Amino acid sequence: MVGQHHLREVRARGQSTTEPAMSEQRLPFVKMEGIGNDFVLIEGVAAQGLELSALAKRLCHRPFGIGADGLLVIEPSEHAPIRMRMFNPDGTEDFCGNGLRCAARYAYERGWVNSLEFGIETLGGRVIPVRLQLQGGAVAAIATDLPAPRFHPRDIPALADGEVIEDYPLTVAGHTLRIYSVNTGTTHTVIFNDTLPDDALFTQVSPRLETHPMFPERTSVLWAVVESRTAVRLRIWERGVGETLGCGSGAAAAAVLAYRAGWTEATVAVHSRGGTLQVEYCPDNGITLTGPANLHFEGHFFL
Repeated sequence: MVGQHHLREVRARGQSTTEPAMSEQRLPFVKMEGIGNDFVLIEGVAAQGLELSALAKRLCHRPFGIGADGLLVIEPSEHAPIRMRMFNPDGTEDFCGNGLRCAARYAYERGWVNSLEFGIETLGGRVIPVRLQLQGGAVAAIATDLPAPRFHPRDIPALADGEVIEDYPLTVAGHTLRIYSVNTGTTHTVIFNDTLPDDALFTQVSPRLETHPMFPERTSVLWAVVESRTAVRLRIWERGVGETLGCGSGAAAAAVLAYRAGWTEATVAVHSRGGTLQVEYCPDNGITLTGPANLHFEGHFFL
């Protein structure tokens, strides 16, 4: 039974059957990924007249849409060669480090730019420099210069006294945590521990910390283990998404906070379930994030 859908005839091998008719409006997209953080990428001109927040909810839904951790929308900019907008699966607009690398590769390979170094306008009008690294003529890695980290609670934003939120005691879901918070383009809270959390602790605490009243715009939650002076390992809960395999600005947040605590060098490898990012922190110049971006497939979504 097909309910309210219109029917059309389909003929195959001389047989006649029926199936729901799809909309004639088709939205071209590509599916991209950076260390397991996956995105649906579209060009803004193809989505003219569509409400992007609602579109993100639809496209990112894994059973009924394409499925992704976020929607990337690429469009022209007056301040840089391109502008990238990123929407979480819940429709909220956000900043995204892994999305930047995907947008950079797409822009280079689809002819939006003709240089290996250029800027991308992001949320709030910030222009982020990106540099593509080629190997055998193909894009092998991409470096992005993230905004300088902001530590004061008013800039995170967080409702807390003092100049920073570092080794700050907070009780969430019956667990007393020592949290570290920073804004590396978006809000992140890091919990350093000797081991990564099991599923029960992770799923109990992470969503409650994300929506804790202390964070008026919510926060992503990063559980971190410092493995050595040059390596950090993460398990990630992104605001507006849930658990993800990778987070670029989150990797930067963990690296910066571990360095400030005296546990790591300024350059570290940050490992997550989806892969590894290289993070270089210079307190005077900001953060450089280097890693891959991959295009897996492309197609059309029937609206």
